[in-house]
Amino acid sequence: MNLLKSKYLWLLMSLFAAGLVIGSFVLTTWLNLHPCHLCIFQRLLFMLLTLFALLAFFAPGVSRRVAVFASLLVSAPGAGVAAYQSWLQAQPPGSISCVAGEPGLIERWVEWLGERAPELFLATGFCEEAELSILGLTLANWALLSFAAFFFVALWALFNKSSIQP
Repeated sequence: MNLLKSKYLWLLMSLFAAGLVIGSFVLTTWLNLHPCHLCIFQRLLFMLLTLFALLAFFAPGVSRRVAVFASLLVSAPGAGVAAYQSWLQAQPPGSISCVAGEPGLIERWVEWLGERAPELFLATGFCEEAELSILGLTLANWALLSFAAFFFVALWALFNKSSIQP
């Protein structure tokens, strides 16, 4: 069985995305990290990717194609948000801030979720602060690589019929 040509690729992708979500919760608690609005938003997008990848695994034919397309549509803006946060973190300290006068759509949505489930979605940090680096990459850099991987796997799957058929 060729993994890239089977529906089990989507099970693997779902486990990968779920692992990233669980890892973000564990690292936040264990290392007392302060996630920002962009971090929480990326966490939500990884939750959606987990759901869509599971749907692609379980769903047959056309439904699998829709789930793969939805994964593509979620991973693209996820990569954009992670790239923006990576850019913010690459700027000299004190030269730029993610705090604006009027909160944008992402900030308002994360604040709304944080009010309802603060233990999961409360944003307490600043987007330009990189509190943790792993192997020389910030968590935003790792998120960017993960979203890009999801994007390219989903893009490949849309053009490779054997990966989305039962």
